Amino acid sequence: MTNRIIDVSDNANLHIIHSNLAVEKGGEVLSSIPLEDIAALVLSCPWLSVSHAVLSEVTSAGGIIVICDQKHQPAGMVMPLDSHFTQGERFKIQAGVSKPVQKRLWQKIVAAKIKAQSRLLFKLNNEDMGLFEIAGKVSSGDFGNREAMAAQRYWKALFKNDNNFRRDRDGEDQNRLLNYGYAILRATVARAVCASGLHPALGIHHHNKYDPFCLASDLMEPYRPLVDEAVACIFEKHGKTVPLSREIKERLLLPFTQTYGVKRESLTLFSHVSKTASSLVSIYSGEGKELYLPLLN
Repeated sequence: MTNRIIDVSDNANLHIIHSNLAVEKGGEVLSSIPLEDIAALVLSCPWLSVSHAVLSEVTSAGGIIVICDQKHQPAGMVMPLDSHFTQGERFKIQAGVSKPVQKRLWQKIVAAKIKAQSRLLFKLNNEDMGLFEIAGKVSSGDFGNREAMAAQRYWKALFKNDNNFRRDRDGEDQNRLLNYGYAILRATVARAVCASGLHPALGIHHHNKYDPFCLASDLMEPYRPLVDEAVACIFEKHGKTVPLSREIKERLLLPFTQTYGVKRESLTLFSHVSKTASSLVSIYSGEGKELYLPLLN
């Protein structure tokens, strides 16, 4: 499978023709994409017509489907139910992970996230507001809440030309772009988690009975700055009232399609996330000790 992300923002009919996703409008097929090439199908237009075959065959091929609301913000996901030959065994091991192990894992995740934020600020502003130092002080379970301390400095420095910015899931400014990018990131991580044989609802730190993807919410944290960088560049050029247009979406999706080099190995974001999920499996099973958390930005 390649890592193409297909965002359908216009009124169209989607159906399957010879194992290809066909996008049809006015009786004319505008594009045809092989199912095995689709990593994610984003349905952004409320007037789309989607056949049952599209839902079943895209997910059967390993792709995810993200459904957006009328504000073009992701509202739901359809995930493939990949069977894993040791899935039942892995669920049992995952459910029995001790609190100390969970706390140490969360410490590593938070520290990696803050380091990535530090690198991004230094890249954009030539200084990191002390975030690298904060990353080194994250304790087990982030008992001192260094994540929140870093966030206060981070957002102020990332959008330094907007003193009124506040991170808000319902915000109408840069938050719209962040929310869109984070939703795609969360879906990407959830796909990797399921493919590794782990249960996406059994989180490390996030525990919410209404969230079926708590583990994805945990593992996506160090990768968030990739989305943040795209949004910061868009904000710098267009301001905070930029609409979530096709062009802007394409720029927000770039982090998910490009490759990132780590130790002379160039991989897509999904491949890196898959290695993170696989390393977590190794830790849970007692075969590994280090969670794969690369600095990609």
